[in-house]
Amino acid sequence: MFQSAIQYNLQNTLNFIGYMISYLKRNNPIVAVANMFAEILKNYLTMGKKLKMAKYRVNYQMYKLEQMEKLIAENNEHVFLYGNKFNTTR
Repeated sequence: MFQSAIQYNLQNTLNFIGYMISYLKRNNPIVAVANMFAEILKNYLTMGKKLKMAKYRVNYQMYKLEQMEKLIAENNEHVFLYGNKFNTTR
């Protein structure tokens, strides 16, 4: 009886070790950490380029916004915002 309990526990332990090895082969934590490190390094090295692109996009959107505001002000009857109507009536 004592020997069968030891064999049963040993078999369960070996099964668990087999499952653990299979899991580690499928989901290798070392490869996951290496991939994460490579991704962090890539993001760090391309940070300046991404910042330049973001600044360019913001400046372009601000330029478009200024163009729209200028068109709205030109087509608006309240042109006194830019001083045209005020100058003509003076």
